[in-house]
Amino acid sequence: MQKSYNPLSIYRPLANYSHAVVGTTRLLFISGQLGIMSDGSLPVRAVDQARRCFNNVNEILKDAGLDVSHVLRINAYVSSREYLSDYMRARDEWIIEMSDPPASTLMIVVGFAKPEMKVEVEVTAGFPDARSE
Repeated sequence: MQKSYNPLSIYRPLANYSHAVVGTTRLLFISGQLGIMSDGSLPVRAVDQARRCFNNVNEILKDAGLDVSHVLRINAYVSSREYLSDYMRARDEWIIEMSDPPASTLMIVVGFAKPEMKVEVEVTAGFPDARSE
């Protein structure tokens, strides 16, 4: 489905992601997902918010007929440096089955719509190329 590129001539990725990923031509762009539960509540811990973000992404992927193996890129945002490891733990749990991790960017931002929100995740996924099936 996808191929990652991590040239030995540049420094290896700093975490579990690929420097570049080539995928299919038809893409699904998932808007930033916050850690909001289906009942509108918000977990307190950053790791639980991040896990909920990925759960929301899973539901959107499923609705589109895809799964985590179709993910090409993750853009993530945390509102404090202290949440970096919580986010990365949740991300790594989510992509553990992938042989080639997706491309990824993680940024620290000033904040979100509500101060208690700590993590946001947006994803780009690729539909299988019908020509290769």
